[in-house]
Amino acid sequence: MPITKSAQKAQRQNIRRRKRNLLEKKKMFSSIKDFKKLVAAGDAKAGERLSSLYKTIDKAKKTKLIKRGKANRLKSRLTKKLRAGSEERKS
Repeated sequence: MPITKSAQKAQRQNIRRRKRNLLEKKKMFSSIKDFKKLVAAGDAKAGERLSSLYKTIDKAKKTKLIKRGKANRLKSRLTKKLRAGSEERKS
């Protein structure tokens, strides 16, 4: 347990930040999951949803919730999934 007052305050801040970070991360990954379901169902709204998903991922990257490379990789894979899904519907 922290002894000094400043260490106690730092511990309280860390707990609050951890809760907020976990909540934001959960929101991001649940929105990714929803997007993948839309693509699998062949829904036309998936394309519109991609831009909002980009915004969510970029915000997570900006706040250092996820690393830059992971954000870029996620965006790339989601775009690829959307394109593959739209090509299947054309065929």
